[in-house]
Amino acid sequence: MIVDDEAIARTILREELEHFPEVSIIGEAENGRTALEMIRALRPDLVLLDLQMPVMSGFEVVRNLDAPLPVIVIVTAFDQHAIEAFDAGAVDYLLKPVSEERLAKAVDRAKSLQGHPAKVADAVANISGASSPASGDSASAMSRRIVGRVGEEYHLLNVDEVLAFQADRELVWIVTARQRLLATQSLRAIEGRLGAPQFQRVHRNAIVNVNHVRKMSALSSQRWRITLSNALQITVSKRQAHNIRQILRW
Repeated sequence: MIVDDEAIARTILREELEHFPEVSIIGEAENGRTALEMIRALRPDLVLLDLQMPVMSGFEVVRNLDAPLPVIVIVTAFDQHAIEAFDAGAVDYLLKPVSEERLAKAVDRAKSLQGHPAKVADAVANISGASSPASGDSASAMSRRIVGRVGEEYHLLNVDEVLAFQADRELVWIVTARQRLLATQSLRAIEGRLGAPQFQRVHRNAIVNVNHVRKMSALSSQRWRITLSNALQITVSKRQAHNIRQILRW
């Protein structure tokens, strides 16, 4: 599927894609809102997505995608700063004007991701994470997405809807107000990726979103029990008790 507000740009991409017999174009959209509706209805394998569009930007499209997720390749005339952000996040992008060689690489990459929904979800999450050029600040952290699995589907979650992460041996659960999803990364990897002060490790097996802490009960001078907004209770380990001060200051 081709998404671009410029008819000429869509025509050029369509003509270039005709050189790839394995590619069938199932739709075109000229703005982000229409694109999102068509993606949900048509479920394309690959979306070539412009960023700067009326009604809804390309980044907004990515942030509102539902499972099953397509492979997204950004098509952009963005400045160098944005390109560096894409490179850091391993985001596949095409610079306008698009060369046939780079388009071929993008198609090959999309083909390699078919049948690997976890990798597709991680790639889409990387695009969302690159949507804030200023890395390392709270705004950038809030733009990051967390990938969770329910059955055979992979979902993108906003970090602010996550109440906690809980490790259970080899499994890591993402706890939201409505459900529990399996994470695709270890608890340590998730902690490093978040980079947001609202998330505090309170146990070697648990990270909590302090915005969802509703009650803290002292079990002893160094032991606490946290109650989250969904009534889930988590015990704070002695080793992580100092993080209670972070919660109290938040």
